[in-house]
Amino acid sequence: MKVKRFFAQSMAEALRQVRDQMGPDAVILSNRRVDGGVEIVTALDYDENMARQRLGDAAREATNGSRLAEMQAEQHRRLEDELGRSRDRIREVREKRATYGNAVAGGDFGHAGLSKESLADDDMVVEEPTAASAAYSGELAQMRAEISSLRDLVSARNGGEPEQTAVNAVQQRLSERLQEFGLGLELANSLSRRHRAGRLEDGWKQSLKMLAAGVKTARTEWADEGGVYALVGPTGSGKTTTIGKLAAHYVLRHGADSLALVTTDRYRVAAHEQLFVFGRILNVPVRVVDETHSLDDILNELSDRHLVLIDTAGLTSTDKGYEEQLMELARSHHRIRTHLVVSATSQPRIMKSVWHCYKMANLTGCVMTKIDEALTLGESLGFVMETGLPVAYYTDGQKIPEDLHHAESIPLVRLAVERLKKLQQQQAVAV
Repeated sequence: MKVKRFFAQSMAEALRQVRDQMGPDAVILSNRRVDGGVEIVTALDYDENMARQRLGDAAREATNGSRLAEMQAEQHRRLEDELGRSRDRIREVREKRATYGNAVAGGDFGHAGLSKESLADDDMVVEEPTAASAAYSGELAQMRAEISSLRDLVSARNGGEPEQTAVNAVQQRLSERLQEFGLGLELANSLSRRHRAGRLEDGWKQSLKMLAAGVKTARTEWADEGGVYALVGPTGSGKTTTIGKLAAHYVLRHGADSLALVTTDRYRVAAHEQLFVFGRILNVPVRVVDETHSLDDILNELSDRHLVLIDTAGLTSTDKGYEEQLMELARSHHRIRTHLVVSATSQPRIMKSVWHCYKMANLTGCVMTKIDEALTLGESLGFVMETGLPVAYYTDGQKIPEDLHHAESIPLVRLAVERLKKLQQQQAVAV
């Protein structure tokens, strides 16, 4: 890593110097106004991990890439300033010794206590010095050792170590910002590396556009398209409540005659109660899959319904009936579009684990729930981007059906940005 400091009367002139001497790949670690103009500290092949190692314990104060870059720049300033002071001191010693040598050359031997023959011609080194000349020589030797040490230190800081694959500082800060947004490290790095040049804000906007393009959503609403839809997911993800919202939304638009509700949860006592409550309120029939009524038999009976919504049991891979329930959905001779219900409050690892558990049901999309309870939404957006599951709906509260929303990628990303700003404001107030 090569670090260099530039001075100029204006920022434009300083940037021109950086471009001419360091090239287009230089990263600006810091910039500030100084007497007579501006100062910019830049680096080539900047590597955050290397910078943290060099700063040692002090790097703990760097909570983000921007602060780390400023600390690296400040350290470089201190080293260069110390190097400059050492050079000045050496220059002073040399001037003193030159004055002393001129006195000797002029014949003032008695004052100096030396003979002409006692001087070496090549470097003016006194072979038999007096106390005064010994002091000068000792100070000079000390200054030479000091400046040599500082040169070695600056060299080691600026590139003396083996070259490593460096991450552009702007890209690194962009990756950190995307992680604060909620994206995982791998996805954040992947998006940030596509930002080749420019300001951090430009990279941020570019990354959000790529994220919006990568988040797939359903083009039509279930109420309009019709068909058979099943919601699967772990207990507590919000399947039954979402079924109620979808049902209420449909009844308000199309009435109750062409809608039916089905549950496959025959594994828990009183598992059907909430769905039956929805059915009574909306005047919609609710059918239960059990030992005497298979899923296909029930769907055959409901073939005249425009929309059929299937609620399922929240079983894990270790529960009895888990595989039976999913295979029942996957092997049905009816076209069942199975959607995974994902809680926005879940950790990314849990989301992926749930996805792996329910893949055998031939997932065709997902529904995001509890948006209002999540601190950040990047985790959910990253999940759907990585898995490729189209988002059909998202929910952000308990109100039925007001808190059910048809998903669109750009509004979802915009909502995630607003959520991040709100979190940052709360953190600022807390500090």
